[in-house]
Amino acid sequence: MITIDLLVDATAGLNRPDLDRWIENDWIRPDRDQDTYLFQEIDVARVRLIQELRDDLGIGEEALPIVLLLLDQLYDLRRQMRRFEPGSCRDDFGPSPLDAQLIDLRAVQLSPNERG
Repeated sequence: MITIDLLVDATAGLNRPDLDRWIENDWIRPDRDQDTYLFQEIDVARVRLIQELRDDLGIGEEALPIVLLLLDQLYDLRRQMRRFEPGSCRDDFGPSPLDAQLIDLRAVQLSPNERG
């Protein structure tokens, strides 16, 4: 985790008033420790995303909330879809017991009596 001052100093093109406004607008949600903000890697990545959208793609601040909402929804859908891919029933701790239970239906052959 890094403080707001370190983030501003380490990020080219970032200024404190912009970052304060993004926090106030709830576009970035850093942790709070007494009187200071603490930013995790995900927060830093979001700051860079907002900078890229604004500076490189020319998306105005009035459109940023909509673009961020759509991107958040897209990322959430991608995470949900990964749960349904074969071999993807795992979490941060590695494969799940469910991985061993996945069945490749192409490999299942029914006997003539079971085909109906």
